[in-house]
Amino acid sequence: MSLISQNAQKRRLEKSGTDDENDEGIGSPVAMDGEIGKGTKLKNHNKEKKRRTKVSKAQQNKEEEEMRQLESSLFGALYAPLEFGTEVGAAVAAPENDAPLFFTDRSAADGVDDLPIYEEDLAHGEEEDEVVIKGRKPVWIDEEEERTEVDIAKVARLRKLRKEADEHLISGKEYEARLRGQHAKLNPFTGWADMDRKSSIPAMSDGESDDEGGVDDILQNNDELVVKDTVKLLPGMLEFSRLVDANIQDPSSGPINSVQFHRNGQLMLAAGLDKHLRFFQIDGKRNPKIQSIFIGDCPVLKASFLPDGSEVILSGRRKFFYSFDLVKAAVSKIGPLTGREEKSLESFEISPDSRTIAFVGNEGYILLISAKTKQLIGTLKMNGSVRSLAFANGGNQLLSSGGDGHVYHWDLGTRKCIHKAMDDGSLAGISLCTSRDSSLFATGSTSGIVNVYKRDDFLGGKRKPLKTIENLTTDVSEMKFNHDAQILAITSRKERNGMRLVHVPSLSVFQNWPGPRFSLHYPRCLDFSPGSGFLSVGHAGGKVLLYKLHHYQNA
Repeated sequence: MSLISQNAQKRRLEKSGTDDENDEGIGSPVAMDGEIGKGTKLKNHNKEKKRRTKVSKAQQNKEEEEMRQLESSLFGALYAPLEFGTEVGAAVAAPENDAPLFFTDRSAADGVDDLPIYEEDLAHGEEEDEVVIKGRKPVWIDEEEERTEVDIAKVARLRKLRKEADEHLISGKEYEARLRGQHAKLNPFTGWADMDRKSSIPAMSDGESDDEGGVDDILQNNDELVVKDTVKLLPGMLEFSRLVDANIQDPSSGPINSVQFHRNGQLMLAAGLDKHLRFFQIDGKRNPKIQSIFIGDCPVLKASFLPDGSEVILSGRRKFFYSFDLVKAAVSKIGPLTGREEKSLESFEISPDSRTIAFVGNEGYILLISAKTKQLIGTLKMNGSVRSLAFANGGNQLLSSGGDGHVYHWDLGTRKCIHKAMDDGSLAGISLCTSRDSSLFATGSTSGIVNVYKRDDFLGGKRKPLKTIENLTTDVSEMKFNHDAQILAITSRKERNGMRLVHVPSLSVFQNWPGPRFSLHYPRCLDFSPGSGFLSVGHAGGKVLLYKLHHYQNA
């Protein structure tokens, strides 16, 4: 054996002997001046192995004790295994060899028993019990709790529930109350979940009241904290996605001239030159067809729901028009109109109150039809030809434009023109639309120019539009505001992908619409769903494209 290995083994055994003397009291270390015999090596090896085993067990027991203390400090008696005692009169006494949890010091009390419970803890426990007692009245009471007794001195973890040193048996109801009090004592920060805690807090500021719960009321319900529909739509880029075509289950064999959502946001109509009126249930996934109606003698140029959702009005290049009753599922043919010689009733608008239908007539005449009786109730006369109409002010006023380039405002109560002004830069107006609250209106011309006006300013004499949009270069065939007037959609039938979406607050066009991956073909009509969640576009190819606008959560 080398000198280095002898010295290393000597130091290791000296250290082992010192540890044995301190921990176990075995004896003094053995001096090693020469070589150690085989018997001494074996004896020291066994001692080292026993010592390591004891140290390992002691370390393990220490860790388990620390874990138990940590669990007890975190959870108290809440997670302790509960051991209920026997029925009344049959309680089992605690074992005699049970180690005392505490002792009583009577040296300074002259023989008077002093309980090993702090007065503060006792008072706090009584207060917690009062909070529980003053709580809500239970809906159901277990009768077994009154007859059951629990020995809280038998289980070590339950001894902390004692209020007196020699207390053993308590009733089930009292046991429950003490457990609740102990839990509240160890977990004071869960009071937000207590529905009755407001009555148990004596100190409240003068500014607080029971009616104003503040954060507590918010945490006790699952209502949305932010309603996304009220958030303003940002300009620049529009978040949207292409869905399954709205009429994928029954595409049209001709161009689509009209698409519109029902007021419920789920039903949509599509009509066109193939003489069919189709209804689809829009879910964005399958879009099943509900019904199809064939109108044999009228290629449909326009179809529209009454705002109350009870009927559909259809018209084409004919002297008559049709009405389809959604409740009775019956088609009615109306016309020709008495006293009129119009050969075409292809263009019309319906008032928001579902009372009046305004048709574009000949020689500057506007025909007013009762939506209830389908009879002519009046006419309005412009100086030039009529090309477009739009209702305002809940159906009490009507806007019209045409060949003379002027915008007329009509009062339907008196049947008189209340305002007339030139549309800025327009030679002939061919399209009109108003926002739902009638605060804005837009005009479109044959040159592709779209002017956006504030209606009150226009009626007050201000002729300059808020914005002139020049993104289209051909006839503006249709325009529409969405429900909150944050988006204005404009289309041109003569231009491929001729559709733009305008961000109304900033009066700028969304840059990513329609995008390089999507083709709109030649768009002919469009409509927003009542909540603007969906946007449908009908084109000359007989399909109705469907888009989801992610800013709006409701259809």
